[in-house]
Amino acid sequence: MASATTLASALPADHRERLMRLAREVFFEAGTRLFEEGRHADRFWIIKTGTVALDLHVPGRRAAIIDSLGHGELVGWSWHFTPHVWQLGAAAMSPVRAHEFDAVAVRAMCEQDPEFGRAIAVWVGYVLAHRLHAARTRLLDLYAPYGSGDLA
Repeated sequence: MASATTLASALPADHRERLMRLAREVFFEAGTRLFEEGRHADRFWIIKTGTVALDLHVPGRRAAIIDSLGHGELVGWSWHFTPHVWQLGAAAMSPVRAHEFDAVAVRAMCEQDPEFGRAIAVWVGYVLAHRLHAARTRLLDLYAPYGSGDLA
């Protein structure tokens, strides 16, 4: 079953088709950094194949991998919110094929069509909530004395 973080389950077909008209296909070798925390967020991706790891800078330690993303998932949400600065970093864990989108063009479409804009905002908001939960859980597992406390 597809997660609501995937494009296929998050947007109605007509909105998906409009968004996909702006896509260009890209390829990343394993180990390639897609973006760095703190830098300008001017694009985003939807994964076709491969896996992308999201990481968070932890002072005095290696970056903590907080989530891994796969087929159909959105890579990057910081492009949607001012000041458009990446809040996490991302790297290809395996060879990755993805659809890449220019953030300025997508934000312009959102402004021109409020229904489309709302659908994109709800999708990105859901992804953001999911990523924040994943980050919290992972950081507690890594650094809290008793882990996240999840019993599942």
